[in-house]
Amino acid sequence: MSVQAFQHVLVTGGAGYIGSILVPMLLASGRRVTVLDNFLYRQTSLLDVCHDPRLTVVRGDVRDEVLVRRLLDSDVDAILPLACLVGAPACERWPVEARTINLEAIDLLLRVRRADQWIVFPNTNSGYGIGEEGVECTEDSPLRPVSLYGRLKVEAERKVLAVGRSISLRLATVFGISPRMRLDLLVNDFTWRAVTDRFVVLFEAHFKRNYIHVRDVARAFLHALDHAGPMEGQAYNVGLSDANLSKMELCLAIREQAPEFVILEAPVGRDPDRRNYIVSNAKIEATGYRPCVSLREGIAELIKGYQILRRSEFSNV
Repeated sequence: MSVQAFQHVLVTGGAGYIGSILVPMLLASGRRVTVLDNFLYRQTSLLDVCHDPRLTVVRGDVRDEVLVRRLLDSDVDAILPLACLVGAPACERWPVEARTINLEAIDLLLRVRRADQWIVFPNTNSGYGIGEEGVECTEDSPLRPVSLYGRLKVEAERKVLAVGRSISLRLATVFGISPRMRLDLLVNDFTWRAVTDRFVVLFEAHFKRNYIHVRDVARAFLHALDHAGPMEGQAYNVGLSDANLSKMELCLAIREQAPEFVILEAPVGRDPDRRNYIVSNAKIEATGYRPCVSLREGIAELIKGYQILRRSEFSNV
């Protein structure tokens, strides 16, 4: 599938943390982009691309069937459904909204889209839940999500991949600066604490995750559009292959650049997000995709960005 086949892309949630990076990249690639977003967080993240005549911005709700039908009844040929209530804490706090946005809105897209409209779906690799020590999770590993967020995303992915003309990207924990910033993501959060509080208290510091920069996530979506044919109908882990790190290892990596960072381990207590696994990204790497931003570079970017940010509303909860 060539890039010429995807000249008009609908991005739901396009003004969010990932979308604010992805939409300018899509425009720079020569595509037309329609963004559907409810601007829940009052973000202004797409103002710098509003001059581009190929961008259309629609303020609305992904659960509005009349609106979604109208947008899909056009020359849209690819759908990137980023609209989501993201993260285990947010979904536990607002379970009804989580189900209607993260699953039922996907059901709506699948029901009303044309058969020739492709979907590149952003899943989370948190669906792997609790893995086996020392064993990398591949796309064939069992999915055992431990949170409502993970369960809804796993079910949505199953439905997306079943309809054809679809690809799923199982994203590692995302980090990095975005115009619609989030401070509640693990690397972003720990680096914020290193810069502002200068200490952190870790629960279950040995729990491991994989990580990926937000710009590399955006590049993964473009890669999927450019290689849709051979990637069709499959799920792909998207992460840094050299960044399967425990929370303690992550904090030590941050302390290399923020030497006053004090790391404390709590002797008791549990992390509400019980994920613990390592991930193989070999499958998407075999298609030619490679991340460009290392964890070290991302931490440096965050430290620099936090000289600018002095507000705490950049989170989902």
